[in-house]
Amino acid sequence: MLKVMIIDDEPIIVEGLSRSVRWEAFDCYVVATANNGIEGRKLILEHKPDMLFLDISMPEMDGLTMIAGLKSQFPNLKVTILTGFRDFDYAKRALTLGVSRFLLKPSNMDEIEEAISFMATSIKEQQGFDSIYGSSDDSLNASTDASPNTGSNPCSVQEKEHESAASSFIVKNALHYIEEHYKDKVKLSDVAEKTYVSQWHLSKLLNKYTNQNFSEILNGIRVEKAKELLKNPALRIGDIALEVGFLDMAHFSRVFKKQVGISANEYRNTEIEVEE
Repeated sequence: MLKVMIIDDEPIIVEGLSRSVRWEAFDCYVVATANNGIEGRKLILEHKPDMLFLDISMPEMDGLTMIAGLKSQFPNLKVTILTGFRDFDYAKRALTLGVSRFLLKPSNMDEIEEAISFMATSIKEQQGFDSIYGSSDDSLNASTDASPNTGSNPCSVQEKEHESAASSFIVKNALHYIEEHYKDKVKLSDVAEKTYVSQWHLSKLLNKYTNQNFSEILNGIRVEKAKELLKNPALRIGDIALEVGFLDMAHFSRVFKKQVGISANEYRNTEIEVEE
């Protein structure tokens, strides 16, 4: 039977969906429920559902980012949005990321059962695949992104397109987060948490889309910020290093010279000469 998860901050919705839907008629059962995105993501990794009903308007949760994270890391997971958030552009972006259905609250039982039928049928069309989550000893830090060869199957092509859109969305959000927090002691785990994917998966995506690892991206941003500050002769180089997030002056010096080709002091002198 297919495993279903429901994530909604309204207990009455969770209870209603769990008890009112004829899940067995679709060869499904509810494996777990959650009332927020953080708890929901942990349960998804634990129970590995085949389909998900998700409210994207819950507090302290970026719905699109969570959807992108799930569809990027688990491209064959079927997701139906059930929300009171009435925004056509938002719905369109969610569908682009690979959401199966976008239902507005209150939805009637016919709409809900149509969504279940659609997701179940889509999953059955992919029969012959290995588990959509593959095999992993560490579900928190491992991803199963290798999709089986499906030839010219239109469903497979569409899933690949959704996976690509979701992955691009994740990378864009990750780079934005790093840009906004480069001064902090930001770690890969911090960014992964904000983009709803595992560290392993995020690291793979960053390498794929930027040809750089997390440290290279972070240091690159910090060095570019430092180059701007070095144009001000009143600022000490040690203070600039701290300002852009380097806690060790020696480390800053090594990274700067490796990326720019000259030392920070030489760069400053060159910039001052150009201005004169």
